[in-house]
Amino acid sequence: MVELTIDGRVVEVPEGSMVMHAAHKLGVYVPHFCYHKKLSIAANCRMCLVEVEKAPKALPACATPATNGMVVHTSSERAVAAQKSVMEFLLINHPLDCPICDQGGECQLQDLAVGYGGSSSRYNEEKRVVFHKDLGPLVSAEEMSRCIHCTRCVRFGQEIAGVMELGMIKRGEHSEITTFVGRSIESELSGNMIDLCPVGALTSKPFRYQARTWELARRRAVSPHDSVGANLVVQVKDNKVLRVVPFENDAVNECWISDRDRFSYEGLNVEDRLTVPMLKSCDGRWREISWAEALEAVAEGLGRVRESHGGNDIGLLASENATVEEYALLARLGRALGSENIDFRLRQTDAGLDAALEGTPWLGMPITDLDNRDVVLVVGSFLRKDHPLFAQRLRQAAKRGTKVILVDSAADDPLLPVAARITVAPSELPRALAEIAVALAAAKETAVPAAFAGVQAGAAAQAIAALLAGSQQGAVLLGNLAVNSPDATLLAANAQWIADNSGATLGHLTAGGNTVGGYLAGAVPGVGGKNADAMLAEPMRAYVVLHAEPQLDADNAPQALAALRGSQFTVALTSYRSAAESWADIMLPVAPFTETSGTYVNAAGLAQSFKGTTAPLGQARPAWKVLRVLGNVLKLAGFDDETSESVRDTALAGDIPARLSNRVKAEPGLPAVRAEGTLERLAELPIFRTDAIVRRAESLQAAAASRAPKARMNAATLERLGLEEGAKVRVRSAHGEAELTAARDDKVADGAVRVAAGFEQTAALGSAFGAISVERV
Repeated sequence: MVELTIDGRVVEVPEGSMVMHAAHKLGVYVPHFCYHKKLSIAANCRMCLVEVEKAPKALPACATPATNGMVVHTSSERAVAAQKSVMEFLLINHPLDCPICDQGGECQLQDLAVGYGGSSSRYNEEKRVVFHKDLGPLVSAEEMSRCIHCTRCVRFGQEIAGVMELGMIKRGEHSEITTFVGRSIESELSGNMIDLCPVGALTSKPFRYQARTWELARRRAVSPHDSVGANLVVQVKDNKVLRVVPFENDAVNECWISDRDRFSYEGLNVEDRLTVPMLKSCDGRWREISWAEALEAVAEGLGRVRESHGGNDIGLLASENATVEEYALLARLGRALGSENIDFRLRQTDAGLDAALEGTPWLGMPITDLDNRDVVLVVGSFLRKDHPLFAQRLRQAAKRGTKVILVDSAADDPLLPVAARITVAPSELPRALAEIAVALAAAKETAVPAAFAGVQAGAAAQAIAALLAGSQQGAVLLGNLAVNSPDATLLAANAQWIADNSGATLGHLTAGGNTVGGYLAGAVPGVGGKNADAMLAEPMRAYVVLHAEPQLDADNAPQALAALRGSQFTVALTSYRSAAESWADIMLPVAPFTETSGTYVNAAGLAQSFKGTTAPLGQARPAWKVLRVLGNVLKLAGFDDETSESVRDTALAGDIPARLSNRVKAEPGLPAVRAEGTLERLAELPIFRTDAIVRRAESLQAAAASRAPKARMNAATLERLGLEEGAKVRVRSAHGEAELTAARDDKVADGAVRVAAGFEQTAALGSAFGAISVERV
């Protein structure tokens, strides 16, 4: 530790700290632009000049190491004079367009100019002009003349997002921040550059000219889109969400959010919003009805099926983004009707996984623990797209020495150093883990599981085993592809054996914003109940569907739609008309996450409650209230809760950590041998196609990540099929077919064809797993 004095106060800071860090520890504000606590030090704005005794000139606080006995003055006459001089230079070329700047009212330059700027400029020369840049549909660079070259955006790309999409060209007053030769920004974290920009050079393209900052009400919320549970500030005007920015929480999302969290609000106020209850007439036409009439019709329909066929012929389905309160009341409703057919995991295909799990699967550790693991093995995950903020955590950990290992089916660049990797077709993932287990057993001199007899470990598996064997604090994490696989039980069992024999922690990255909460609230099949896949494969006579859009959210869309359309009675609790009008009998308008109170439990088991940020649109109502009143109309017991907090407290009663467990009761094993020459589908779920809200956000759908899907194969597979890149092909599965364009993608495992899910163009193919054929059109 070193001890120094700042403005007459003594402070101790770790050796290697800068004066800026010491000032922050004391709560002393030093004006700055280029400094940011999460970025490397650039020291190029010079606004943080301070007086250091015995130094011949003012020094930058952000880049001056603290030393024992140092005496610093941050607001002395000499320091303030230096700061004012810097401000004068910064304003020489800055345009006087504050009245029309989106950053006005929350601009760091504007704020500091009040304290350190002059009332007029001594420089009368022409101001420089920098032409606008097209950075894509999310980030606007229309007024780059405002840029003060702090390089925060450049450093963010390199250090946090992991890809240098912006850089500086030219020198001196001709310097410009720009992209590389006509490219746009495509990082899944790009919106954070907007928050980092201390002037109005980079702004939100969807938000431009929508409102002034002082017109916006700010309310806390939690993201529903992935299992991090990022903390948000939702900004509202006239009961409409106009902007979403991060709320800093180092234990969860630090000060970052993904573009999916930031821009998905556009999907909240689309014309497709369902705002009144609707009933399908006998002639197939929809008509508006009152809430009283709608609830009576739902009660009558469910009661009729219950009386004729029993409650166990009713299936209850939900999306992975419902709140704990909604899950709890949906499960309560199903069980009160006599049904154990309750599930929210619409993409899960392994019927045996539930029986293999001892408790609620979760990350296995607090999120911050990812920062200090020495070895992390990630199995079956499109990491950057499935969990962008977890990927960012691992990126920073890798810089500090963490060895990140990937076992996957597509060798996508995670934008972090990869210590070792195995890329195989989806059906071969359990065998890849078996190879690692065999190599680990040899390294640890332990017995190999009987099921792995005859398995030979390849060079990559041996390298991975060596890293795991030398680990002191490792982690084995199962991604979305692994958990949704038909071999999920095998993958979990094999991963557990590896974790147990390497001393690592086994964890699940978990898919949706409230996957852990769904388990805790009991929204999973009970004894004798069917999971979502079984409910849709063996059609039931009645369905209640909450928040889900089965044609894009279910693993097998044709099967799901056939089951729903063929049932006697189906009710949809949905925010969007198009999500249900092709299959429902009654549509009840329910509020999305911004219009209801509720709770999400993230992958680490942290429960985070929130209030609604706007009033429900039209006649929409919070889904937990609709389910509670529906229970009353059906005259069922246990539907007396007056508040969402009451429902939450009942659902999450007891010790949450005690209910979390990643132990697997199944034995390790090998998958069935794939027939030689068989092609299998590899289905990613693109980052901006994950749920109903995101899919309706116009700007996100204009982004590169939402481009129309193609049939992607490696060069060897293309050659074997006699195809070339750009050819029109027909992809067939057991459920349907789709006409796509063939594309060469050497990241894809041999024998696999990468066809994205979550699109109308590929929904007809059905399951994300299984054999397919590809032929030229």
